[in-house]
Amino acid sequence: MSSVTSEEKLQQIAEIRQQLSQIKDVDILLENILSAARRIVNADAGSIYEYDESQNRLRIRYSQNDTQLKKLAPGEKLPYTSYSFTATTGSISGYCALNKASVNIPDVYNMGTFLDAGHTKLRPYNFNQENDLKTGYHTKSMLTTPLVMTNGKVLGVLQIINALDDDGEVVPFGKDAEFYVSYFAANVIQVYEYAYITKQLIERLVKMANYRDPRETGAHVERVSCFALEIYDRYAVNKGIPEDVRNKFRDNLKLAAKCHDLGKVGVPDKILKKEGKLNDSERSVMEGHTCVGAQIFTPFENDLDLMARDVCLHHHARWDGGERGYPGKFDYESYVPESELPQDREPISGEEIPLAARIVALADVYDALRHRRCYKEPWTLDDTVGEIRAESGKQFDPEVVDAFLQVINRLEAINKDIS
Repeated sequence: MSSVTSEEKLQQIAEIRQQLSQIKDVDILLENILSAARRIVNADAGSIYEYDESQNRLRIRYSQNDTQLKKLAPGEKLPYTSYSFTATTGSISGYCALNKASVNIPDVYNMGTFLDAGHTKLRPYNFNQENDLKTGYHTKSMLTTPLVMTNGKVLGVLQIINALDDDGEVVPFGKDAEFYVSYFAANVIQVYEYAYITKQLIERLVKMANYRDPRETGAHVERVSCFALEIYDRYAVNKGIPEDVRNKFRDNLKLAAKCHDLGKVGVPDKILKKEGKLNDSERSVMEGHTCVGAQIFTPFENDLDLMARDVCLHHHARWDGGERGYPGKFDYESYVPESELPQDREPISGEEIPLAARIVALADVYDALRHRRCYKEPWTLDDTVGEIRAESGKQFDPEVVDAFLQVINRLEAINKDIS
């Protein structure tokens, strides 16, 4: 850091903020905020937490660790971890959230005292050694900063670990690092607020759809969105998709996947909530939800609208163009809600189906099989994987299936975490 002037560092932060402002999804943004903060002060690892003020709970959303990542094969990720806990001043992140104050610790295993308003005091918090013991990693220096909105609401906590000098040795975070991270946090909070509001709007749309069809829960929508992202990340590595293209696509996908069944608001209750088997006419009306969802995002104003439209319209298409796929090549804008789809529709197949829709199709089926429905018990993992393998090249894009199989452990971890 000594070789970079203060002006250059502040300019770097301004450029990072501009890049982050292009991100729409709050989860993708959190991941990128953590990466950027670590890059600004050359930190080896870190975590970012969301704070739920109403329940006074912190939830870890993303963890990064370059030392651990270097042990993995290219394209692999660290194991999925997500947990929540009550925020208290006994934990470092809890102290920061509750006091809206940053904490800089040179050595978490030898914290000692700190200065508070000119007085020397014992630190009220302790370092949880559990993760170090589990992974063999050694945490030493730690800088923790709250992410506070302009109205004073704490949205989260940014925690970066093990500052590295030019020789790669762990050193304490200096006063300059404190300043740059604090300045960075103040600069990105408005971007975070905007993404947070966008998330709230999408979740309200999803909640509206849930009121119509209580079987489609918010947890299902969140899981499908997370599954889709994991599958795409592996698919993108397999295909060698450039990082800039990958980042833009995954940002849109995380939100678009949540919208896949919004069109069910246009299906009559007598069909949507029917317990028994649908007849052919009722099934055709139900299938019209794909067109209603696409209509919600038409006309599209941006790439997110376009992807959401594609996902809504085509996430029930089949890779092989089989007749069970729908709605096919069809002027969806002419569809009248609560009516049957026309009979003379041509199928859509293969790469005619937008990639986002092909990924969400698999994520949606995986979730449906692994969870109980009114008409079935949850399938085992082995049976689920067997079914998806059997449908490779039929219902699903074979390359998407390959990516799915490569990340199945992460998907199962997410599946257990979001209920």
